Amino acid sequence: MDKNTILGFVLIVLILIGFSVLNKPSEAELARQKRINDSIALVEQTKSKSAQTLVKPSDSTFVQVADTANAVDSLGEFSVSGRGEEKFYVLENKLVKLVISNKGSEIYSAQLNKYTTYDSLPLTLLNKHESSMSFTLVTNNNRVVNTSDLYFQPVSGIQKDKFGNQTLILRLKTTGTGYIDFAYTLPPDNYMLSFGIKSTNMNTVMPIGINSLDMQWNASIKQQEKGRKFEEKYSSIQYRFVSGDMEKLSEVKNDEKKTDNKVKWIAFKDQFFSSILISNSGFISADLKSTVESDSSKYLKTYAASMSVPFDPTGKVPTTFSFYFGPNQYKILSAYDKGVPSDNKLRLNKIIPLGWGIFGLVNEWAIIPMFNLFSRFISSFGIIILLMTLVIKLVLFPLTYKSYMSSAKMRVLKPEIDEINARIPADKAAERQKATMDLYNKVGVSPMSGCLPTLLQLPILFAMFSFFPSAIELRQQSFLWATDLSAYDSILSWNTYIPFITNYFGNHISLFCLLMTAASIISTKLNMATTPTNDQMGGGLMKWMMYLMPVMFMFIFNNYASGLSYYYFVSTLITIIQTYAIRATVDEKKLLAELHAKRNSKKPAKKSGFMDRLEKMQQEQQKAMKNRK
Repeated sequence: MDKNTILGFVLIVLILIGFSVLNKPSEAELARQKRINDSIALVEQTKSKSAQTLVKPSDSTFVQVADTANAVDSLGEFSVSGRGEEKFYVLENKLVKLVISNKGSEIYSAQLNKYTTYDSLPLTLLNKHESSMSFTLVTNNNRVVNTSDLYFQPVSGIQKDKFGNQTLILRLKTTGTGYIDFAYTLPPDNYMLSFGIKSTNMNTVMPIGINSLDMQWNASIKQQEKGRKFEEKYSSIQYRFVSGDMEKLSEVKNDEKKTDNKVKWIAFKDQFFSSILISNSGFISADLKSTVESDSSKYLKTYAASMSVPFDPTGKVPTTFSFYFGPNQYKILSAYDKGVPSDNKLRLNKIIPLGWGIFGLVNEWAIIPMFNLFSRFISSFGIIILLMTLVIKLVLFPLTYKSYMSSAKMRVLKPEIDEINARIPADKAAERQKATMDLYNKVGVSPMSGCLPTLLQLPILFAMFSFFPSAIELRQQSFLWATDLSAYDSILSWNTYIPFITNYFGNHISLFCLLMTAASIISTKLNMATTPTNDQMGGGLMKWMMYLMPVMFMFIFNNYASGLSYYYFVSTLITIIQTYAIRATVDEKKLLAELHAKRNSKKPAKKSGFMDRLEKMQQEQQKAMKNRK
């Protein structure tokens, strides 16, 4: 190796050593990077603890963050807000009473003024012992604090403008010029509370690049209604994405979901009431969890939500929310979308389970408008349900009449069908079926003509099944012996546990459910007497199944809303009356003569599409049998 090569290697080593020395981070830079890494770790730790903690441990007037000598220092720039006296501020209108605490600037309680629980207590959706809401703040000197541990100061007390809007601004101060304002505004006669977060000079307190806050919201849902199992069935966390899609967590088991898509709102939903948090700019992400409580607990479920929300430390763009504390009433929730462009509609009314597909459309476009119309003039909801039933049965009467006439035609033709069955052996099923279809075709009768009207009535039947359990208007409304049309009407109850009976039937007997069952059995007997059956085709078994169904429904509906059982009872009763009325006006001998006249006429009866397809299938089946032979 020559001198030039050695000199070159020496120069390269010196250059590398010099480059490393010049680019070595300073002590300040190393400390800054360490603070950032520690802050990230502390944020994750705080999020984990917040998700597991629901009730704050202390309600004392004077609360210290820690008992150590370094308690104040642990809050960093927020040390001036680490101690204080807890004070309460009330925002109230005719509908809702909101108590806000300066400790954490949290909603201490949310009470609905027009409603009470099933045992006549004030109805409170949130309170400090059962819920919490907080934000995690990170400072640039390696401090992570939670707003629930800090004391806010009122800016000017509660202000009321000329429109009746009440506004409260609570300020979170720092040791410097930076501060954060939490502003609450409650309009008159409205369940919706506006909530905004605006910072000033917080970019001097928080790390560079911070553009979001971690938010935690937890609540235990207390039983508010008479029927616990029924209330549990309609309680869940529901949420809507900014894109418009809606999802929910399971109502019957523990469930959790994590989404990285933007969420518009999150609803902590009970059967008839909800607390809904709406982000005007959308939650960046959300972790949701629902836990079902034991039957011995006074709570139905525990909800937990951890969200990330946009935040501007400079204060140029405030973070704004809306809070809905109120009933799950279709008319009220729909009003928030009135006059709003389609892309900006909240669609809060979708939390009401009106049924999927066509069943929901029937409720939205027919049942609810009719219910609201009668409610404007009639105060008794039992009478309203009766009138609604009469209107529905009147509208469906043409279908009911057509179904009965189809059964009547099949019934008067039964002797001829029996003659065909006696003439053609059972082992020649295809030939027997062809002869039967030929008879139906000649007289212009279709076996499906009686089924189609019944199928067309099913959307209304299922729509009403969804409507009554979700209609808050029926809540605590009495009729006859039922004290609450939204819950079961118990005429006899017991406390003894009975296997199977207690699990599926309950510890009570509902009178409207019994009446519905009795009416259904009578209607079944009437239909079986007027509908021709073939004992060789399992007609006897079918009869027993038809009688068994009302008994099975009794087990299902015993715990359901008495308003629903009352509707089905009245509807079935009207159907029985209609059947007797139609039977009295139909002369079956004359009907049989008309059918024979069609068969004897030169003009062939018009085939239905179903009959035509059935005849073609029979011809293909016979051809295939001949080919096999």
